[in-house]
Amino acid sequence: MTPERPETPTLADERTSLESWLDYHRATLAIKCAGLDDKQLREASVPPSALSLLGLVRHMAEVERAWFRRVLAGEETAGPIYYTEDHLDGDFLAPDEDTWEEAYATWQAAREAARGRSLDDVGHSTRHGGKSYNLRWIYLHMIEEYARHNGHADLVRERIDGAAGY
Repeated sequence: MTPERPETPTLADERTSLESWLDYHRATLAIKCAGLDDKQLREASVPPSALSLLGLVRHMAEVERAWFRRVLAGEETAGPIYYTEDHLDGDFLAPDEDTWEEAYATWQAAREAARGRSLDDVGHSTRHGGKSYNLRWIYLHMIEEYARHNGHADLVRERIDGAAGY
């Protein structure tokens, strides 16, 4: 079953606009992955790149986890799942043992830390020079991150089965 992509309102307050666009881009990535099996989701784009749809989902799970849990909520114990300090791009890889179900569940769980918070709530990053970020900035960064990677996902999906657009 193909996930539905929510419409973004054209007349809305700031928070509704930000959350709507973020949900739109999240749904876009899910749509790019819909209907494929784990083997197809692990299929690399074009050699020598190892970029795959499952790798993009793993990466976005890490990005959401980092910004919403570690930075915004201050959960320093919510360390990386798919990468290490020795291999910072490990989240983009999709080993044979990885499954859509596990990566999808991790991706969905990462975003809960933003619920009920003000756009002016501030979190602090130990990785980004000790800078502080409000939720408004984090939402904008997440929209940018998804938009960039959804372009990658579109090309990877087209290579797998010819499906383009959405």
